Amino acid sequence: MIKATETELKGCFILEPKLFEDERGYFFESYNKKDFCEAIGREVNFVQDNISHSKRGVLRGLHFQKGEHAQAKLVSVLLGKIQDVVVDLRKDSPTFGRHLSIELNDENKKQLFVPRGFAHGFLTLSESAQVFYKCDNYYNSQTESGIRYDDTMLAIDWSIKTKEIFKSTKDKLLPSFREVMK
Repeated sequence: MIKATETELKGCFILEPKLFEDERGYFFESYNKKDFCEAIGREVNFVQDNISHSKRGVLRGLHFQKGEHAQAKLVSVLLGKIQDVVVDLRKDSPTFGRHLSIELNDENKKQLFVPRGFAHGFLTLSESAQVFYKCDNYYNSQTESGIRYDDTMLAIDWSIKTKEIFKSTKDKLLPSFREVMK
């Protein structure tokens, strides 16, 4: 059983699993296709799982894949704490260009479902973090794209100082939101 709460960005859900705790520790189902699809009100077929390990201050994103290779994601944190951010890129959406920022960590066990049509990124807030995410489409390097994390039009309030943020060379070269949406 999971509790699903739709965010202000339509189709984007915060999921909270039912936790079973006792003196030994805890147990929960991190994913049950039937319960998940019922909770969000649609069918999603995940085909790829990814895990990343990052040290404090590492920012990955804001990434997305274009066209038929777009991906929906179910994001969770196995160890540590992150600021997870999504940006609505759906031009026909009433929340086009808006973003959502949420803390995911190994204590709250929350997950974020990100539908296709969103850019996604996260910032590691703890000393290190392991992030696990399921994708409903295979990665395709030919259609990958992204948006600068510090785009002034998006005005994302990242949780740590800019000078403490580490990005890949590729992420440093990402275009602005306006350039991507031309």
